[in-house]
Amino acid sequence: MATIKQVALAAGVSFTTVSHVLNNTRPVSDEARRAVLAAVEQLHYVPSALARSLRCRSTGTIGLIIPNNTNPYFSEVARGIEDSCYAAGYSVILCNSDDDPVKQREYLNVLLTKRCDGLILSALADSDGELLRKMKVPAVLLDRAPSDLSIDAVAVDNRAGGVLAARHLLDLGRRRLACIAGPREVSISNERIDGARSAMADAGVALADALCLYSDFTSAGGYAAALDLLALPKGQRPDALFCCNDLMAFGALRAAAERGVAVPGDLAVVGFDDIDLASFVHPALSSVAQNTRELGHITAACLLARIAEPGLPRQQRSIAPVLHVRGSSAAAPGRSSFLPPTELMGMTP
Repeated sequence: MATIKQVALAAGVSFTTVSHVLNNTRPVSDEARRAVLAAVEQLHYVPSALARSLRCRSTGTIGLIIPNNTNPYFSEVARGIEDSCYAAGYSVILCNSDDDPVKQREYLNVLLTKRCDGLILSALADSDGELLRKMKVPAVLLDRAPSDLSIDAVAVDNRAGGVLAARHLLDLGRRRLACIAGPREVSISNERIDGARSAMADAGVALADALCLYSDFTSAGGYAAALDLLALPKGQRPDALFCCNDLMAFGALRAAAERGVAVPGDLAVVGFDDIDLASFVHPALSSVAQNTRELGHITAACLLARIAEPGLPRQQRSIAPVLHVRGSSAAAPGRSSFLPPTELMGMTP
């Protein structure tokens, strides 16, 4: 790799002149500028990003840590973040933590070492929050944000989303509602289940412990949990299912198909996230939408504002979910739905 001194030698100028040409830090004659640029092209010289960052105190990079890059939800959010950051002149460094706190801490240290101008984190331990405060790095928490950390946060109103899902199923005349939740320790899943329980309680319907199973946000996990629910005796088997993300709902649709359970006739299914694939499974999945790309844009905008004005008051954005009703949910046999099957429902907790 060529060095700045080699560029200077090829151009017949001093290396300080090369620096002034590349960084526009001092007027340089047209002849010298042409010679430097020709040498740069000939030698394929690439300026040192680290040296530039030390001079400018900016690397032009944003660090993004997500828990699972194979989950389309996070991929779609990341795309929204990348689009907004690119338009603002920033590159995004993407790290996948696999929901492993140790791996996340290691990636956090790597991004801090690389002097990223800002960070977007989808989950954060209290100790990591303290580290960010000490390092004084602009940061935004996305999706899973501890309320006691004084860091900017953007999240969907998960409880309201759970309310939407359960109300829809109840309005269809369903009464034996079951839920497939994410891991017990993940707050967003608990919030979604709490919302569903609240809507059911308001309708005089209880969520039995046997009908609320915990899984891992994967299609395989949703498939296994749904098989357990569909193995219950016919009188105890659910007639409606709320899954706390779309991937688990896809697994549940597979389980229903294998067990000969008709969807939506025998079992109405609602997911959460409304990823692009939700419209292309069969039947198309009804899902609580987070508008993933827009969520990414909002998160990036929040971080870019923090970078531009570090003294801004803490920002906390709560995004209202909506329910997109599709073919996986319909009125129970012998009952009429209170809502048109194509209606788009806003947040009405």
